[in-house]
Order: sequence, then structure tokens, then C-alpha cells
Amino acid sequence: MAERPEDLNLPNAVITRIIKEALPDGVNISKEARSAISRAASVFVLYATSCANNFAMKGKRKTLNASDVLSAMEEMEFQRFVTPLKEALEAYRREQKGKKEASEQKKKDKDRKTDSEEPGQSLWQKSQEDQN
Repeated sequence: MAERPEDLNLPNAVITRIIKEALPDGVNISKEARSAISRAASVFVLYATSCANNFAMKGKRKTLNASDVLSAMEEMEFQRFVTPLKEALEAYRREQKGKKEASEQKKKDKDRKTDSEEPGQSLWQKSQEDQN
């Protein structure tokens, strides 16, 4: 657990990037406002985590999962965010599945390449044979 309350705050760079993406171009935000948003975001994350943890504990689990977070959002009366969160989760899962498939294909290609080379023969020797 955190030793100081400040350790629970989200990184300033992340907060600044989120704020800039949310505001129209040319709009500035004061340092105090950025600090307040940072604290509010940190409190929200802690509260959402605590609520999600309650759902995990009810399920006799120690690991929070996506359904715990979605249930927590509903319990916190943030129902309007559940659908966008589900969509983002599905997009994330599709992306991870695509990365996994690409990694597996790369490994298969590497194994195929290794299997096609004769044992004990270097790539230089093989290229010399191919030239003859």
C-alpha cells in the first residue's frame, strides 16, 4: 500500500494528456485546476477499485476482473459509461488476440525456417551451395 497520500495520485503527465485531449485547442488550464482534477481522478479510481474489489470478494476471488469493474460502475450509478467501457474492452480483447496470433505466426515461420536448414550447416555454407 502507499506510504503517503500523494503516492496514490495518478501521474501528472497522464492527467495533463487527458485534459488536453478533452479540451478544445487554445483552452488553457491552471495548475490548481489540473491538481484538483488529478486528485478527483485518483479518488474516483480508488473508489471504483474498492467497489470492484467488493464484487471480487463476493465471488471469493482475490483478482479483480472486467466484470467486477463493470458491476462497480453500475453500483456507483455510472451506468452510462458501462456500454462504452464494454466496447473498449472488446476492442482491447480483439487487439490482444491479433497480437497473439501474429506472435504465434512469427514463431511458426521461425520454426519452419529453422527446420528447413540442415543441421550443422551454416547459413554461409547453405548460400554457397545455392550459388553452385
